[in-house]
Amino acid sequence: MWGNIAIAFLLAFIVSFMLTPYTIKIAPKIGAIDIPKDKRRMRKSVMPKFGGPAVILGFLVSVTYLIIVMSIEKSFDLFSFECYGFKLLGIFFGIVAITITGILDDIKPLKPWQKLLGQVIAAIIVINFGVRIEHLDIPFISQLGTNKAVSIIITILWIVGITNAINLIDGLDGLSSGISLISCLSLLIIFALNDSPIIAIIMSTALVGALVGFLPYNFAPARTFIGDTGSNFLGFMLAIVSILGVAKTYTAIVIVLPVIVLGMPIFDVIFAIVRRLKKGKSIKAVFQADKGHLHHKLVAKGFSQKQAVLILYGISAAFGIFAIILFESGIWKALSFLLMVIAAVALGYNNFVKQKEDNNSMYECTVCKYIYNPKTGNERVGVHPGTKFDELPEDWVCPVCGEGKDMFQIHR
Repeated sequence: MWGNIAIAFLLAFIVSFMLTPYTIKIAPKIGAIDIPKDKRRMRKSVMPKFGGPAVILGFLVSVTYLIIVMSIEKSFDLFSFECYGFKLLGIFFGIVAITITGILDDIKPLKPWQKLLGQVIAAIIVINFGVRIEHLDIPFISQLGTNKAVSIIITILWIVGITNAINLIDGLDGLSSGISLISCLSLLIIFALNDSPIIAIIMSTALVGALVGFLPYNFAPARTFIGDTGSNFLGFMLAIVSILGVAKTYTAIVIVLPVIVLGMPIFDVIFAIVRRLKKGKSIKAVFQADKGHLHHKLVAKGFSQKQAVLILYGISAAFGIFAIILFESGIWKALSFLLMVIAAVALGYNNFVKQKEDNNSMYECTVCKYIYNPKTGNERVGVHPGTKFDELPEDWVCPVCGEGKDMFQIHR
């Protein structure tokens, strides 16, 4: 198994890493570029947003190669009782559907209902090929697994929900790709401990490799965005992999683990739905973008983009580790770990606030390394000496590279 895991990772990594520069060149030619047109945009400069195809191809090349090799070796049976060959064909067609939807959206933004339709079609495709949540062995609702219609509805909601959860957190450099990477690693460990189907382990590893190959181009300061093509694919595959990974074990704890691992994006999208319904008083308001996501709130608190991303990485990793400890060691050890994390976060936040309140703090642009010194200000751009960084106008930009305040962090 470990040899297959190593191959899955390395092949996906190499393909993704080598193809991403080409997607950067292709993006402007097809119009797949992010142009900051509103205040929601964290970036103030034009950025290619077509990194998704590199990740998708890295994943597909890796998984396809391993399936062929393992089939030849007869270590993997495509036509076994589980019908993995049929399911894999459905997953491929689902990827095609979700990729086409994403590419169209990257080139010319689709309406929310059009994106949702593409996601639902992709979910229905994989369900028709046998990939669905067949059992929910949870107290009080265990009979859901015996009802095919309810099972199909739950599967659609799960796939579409996770797809949108990853898509909605794609708001900062490296955020959605990094969160997906952490979630994949967590699921991979759980699947390995749970003796899950080899196909789920291979797919998880291939996703990890493809994301590791892409992240150097996407982490702040990013050279490219993953785009809707990539974020939709990541959410779609995380949902699919989590279904395949628990296919052999239908205990309550194993079924709930993917929910915990993906807890951060799931909670963010739930809060977004509640927030928008409360504000807009209608279902239509759910599809209206806002600046209320976790990453927006962190930046509004004074954290730089890179700091906000690293904080959310930490939260996602905490969810993943909590799920692993819960599965391996039980609830009490998992809760004790969670309490320690909460204490560490509280201490770290207090230290940040104290630093931020220092009147003499200098701020550094994470893109061009320009340093703003409150003592001297910047008379050349109309900022008088003694002007604190927090007192600069919200639309103030770096005088060197033109990026906004959110790309600055405290200079140490």
